[in-house]
Amino acid sequence: MGFKFCSLSSGSSGNCQYIETDNIKILIDAGMSGKRIEELLSDIDVLPNTIDAILVTHEHIDHTKGVGVLSRRYDIPILANEGTWSGMEKIIGNIKEYNIKTFHTGKEFELKDLGILPFSISHDAFEPVGYVISYKNKKISIITDTGWVNKDMKECIKGSSLYLIESNHDLEMLKVGKYPWPLKKRIMGDKGHLSNDDAGKIISEIISGNGEIALLGHLSQENNFPLLAYKTVKNILEDSGIDIHNDITLDLAHRDKVSKVYKF
Repeated sequence: MGFKFCSLSSGSSGNCQYIETDNIKILIDAGMSGKRIEELLSDIDVLPNTIDAILVTHEHIDHTKGVGVLSRRYDIPILANEGTWSGMEKIIGNIKEYNIKTFHTGKEFELKDLGILPFSISHDAFEPVGYVISYKNKKISIITDTGWVNKDMKECIKGSSLYLIESNHDLEMLKVGKYPWPLKKRIMGDKGHLSNDDAGKIISEIISGNGEIALLGHLSQENNFPLLAYKTVKNILEDSGIDIHNDITLDLAHRDKVSKVYKF
């Protein structure tokens, strides 16, 4: 079967990503109710009691709301760094001690047949991370909830077969929108969220044009539209000489439904 990826949900109302190989099934974050995540898993014919682990990026509730419920209900281990554990303990509730797993940011580890590299990102959380998930000669990179992407992050994720990358807001929509100024400043800051223009620029700098998949995720409901995000990134890529019909697959991760299931 190889590598399988599906974004179950991506946005400020909840985030949850699904990854599968022949030997393991994991979730990256579980930011909705347990019931909703069960429904989304059912949409791709996956039973929640077959999930082997939940990896957490950071403690914000749109990434952790269902973590504790699923762990208790299906006896699932939770993996996070010490900073994230300290931030999410009160949110997720009591967890069986043997299901509390800690890793070190920047240090790769193995989970059955997966290689997992948690790397530091820039967000207003205790110790937020993105993930590079490797299987055989393929890798998936997940990088959302970050205000910027530096050279080290780009080198870390480069060479992936699939990228889930944040395309949170249109800058002009955010500036003229109804959010109070302190919140706008937070979103635009180095520890906030990437804009559509940021996403396009980053993708153009890291892809090789060998058919990689780039999913735009964590779109704001207030300050973005799926079509606007897609067209903005598409235009930037085309201006960089990238053929989005042949060099890359550009798609969206939705906030209210599952994405396409990608297999490679």
